[in-house]
Amino acid sequence: MTETKIRINLKAVRTRAGLSLSQAAELTGVSKAMLGQIERGESSPTLATLWKLAKGFHLPLTAFIEDLVQTTGIFTPARPDPVRFQGSIGFHTIFPFDPVFGSETFLMTLDPGQTHVSNPHDAGVVEDVFVTRGEIEVLLDGNWKVFRCGDGIRFPADQPHGYRNMTDDPAQFHNTMHYPRTALFEEISDGS
Repeated sequence: MTETKIRINLKAVRTRAGLSLSQAAELTGVSKAMLGQIERGESSPTLATLWKLAKGFHLPLTAFIEDLVQTTGIFTPARPDPVRFQGSIGFHTIFPFDPVFGSETFLMTLDPGQTHVSNPHDAGVVEDVFVTRGEIEVLLDGNWKVFRCGDGIRFPADQPHGYRNMTDDPAQFHNTMHYPRTALFEEISDGS
């Protein structure tokens, strides 16, 4: 992920929505100053900031970190290394957002002892988690539940949730985000 791609995508999304920086700040909960700094390439957003943008604009996360393309068939990302935000979970895009399916898929990595708590995503967003390596715990309804390699769970992600790895070994899981359709979602998907 490059800051350049985030900067370009953020400005394009805001422009398509016809919003000023002030209006976008009100919509997303990200300050006008921070939005301007990101768009000018003066600041790098955190993963939490990107999720605020995605939620505020009712868009998938990859609308800000990848090119918006339909991805039927094999997808080979330009960068094989996982994206890591400072002090946060690592992830690698398997499939960027596909408007046909309304979803995007990531390979997430949790280091030993690492915890990642996520704010609620947009209303109607559902996550599928499938553990591919190690053991993770998922926070739902205020309780942590253990999932081991080969286990999966589907849950509404429009509530607080989280992931943690309480073992001494790295853990990985596939995370598919399913998004409900919205007017802006349709506009971005159609490339309008």
